[in-house]
Amino acid sequence: MQLLLIHAAGLLYIICALLPEQRRTAVAVGTLLAWALHAASLATAVITPDHLRLGFAVMLSAALWMSVGAYWLENRNLSVDGLRRMVLPSAALAIVLPMIFPGTEVSLSGKPPLFSWHIALSTLAYGSLTIAAFHAVLMAMQESRLHALPAAVGRRGWLSLAIDNLPPLLTMERLLFRMISFGFLLLTLTVASGVFFSEQLFGKPFRWEHKTVFTLLSWLLFGVLLLGRHWRGWRGRTALTFTLSGFATLLLAYVGSRFVLEVVLHRGSV
Repeated sequence: MQLLLIHAAGLLYIICALLPEQRRTAVAVGTLLAWALHAASLATAVITPDHLRLGFAVMLSAALWMSVGAYWLENRNLSVDGLRRMVLPSAALAIVLPMIFPGTEVSLSGKPPLFSWHIALSTLAYGSLTIAAFHAVLMAMQESRLHALPAAVGRRGWLSLAIDNLPPLLTMERLLFRMISFGFLLLTLTVASGVFFSEQLFGKPFRWEHKTVFTLLSWLLFGVLLLGRHWRGWRGRTALTFTLSGFATLLLAYVGSRFVLEVVLHRGSV
């Protein structure tokens, strides 16, 4: 069943990514259906009555699932068709990863309700900031194209068309900081629950580990960016640099460590 869901969702993602912008209704309906199938495949892969299956592949797939949802919602009121050309193929790839790298089974026996909330918050935080990172990459490409030579601007490949369909940079920037603010709030709640309720969540006192250090560093980078935006009006390349640095650090915090444990070292401990 899970394999069927993955194939159907992945195929729909690719079809919707390739459809022309004029097929707006077909893209919207197809993307929503693929998104729902993606959710069902994730639920099948992660949730069972007695345990959760977690790992870097599941986290990446969930993050791209959230990215697709955000794209679909934004595109209803504001044309962000260029986002489709990057998010949907990425989601089609990410949905396959949990089948290849299934991750680790985490027993729910004896775990407090706060444990499930912590997992949900961390997944939402990763997903939200993944969206922001995609958005920042698109903004960097958009700015580069604006400053390109006329001959380069005249080239109309699929990527150039995607960038040309984006809203103005100022609008993109407002959307970026909206997503970062939401993701930062979720990341703050994730960090706070992990630090102050470590013993209740994981059965051991708080410890300075690889994942903890990189998560806190990412939280600090996004916090400094939001303060700089508020007090100093940071924007442009400064905002993009902080966004991508914060996301890369967050990626290393969980996805990177899980990849090393599961794929390189073949270990399954959480």
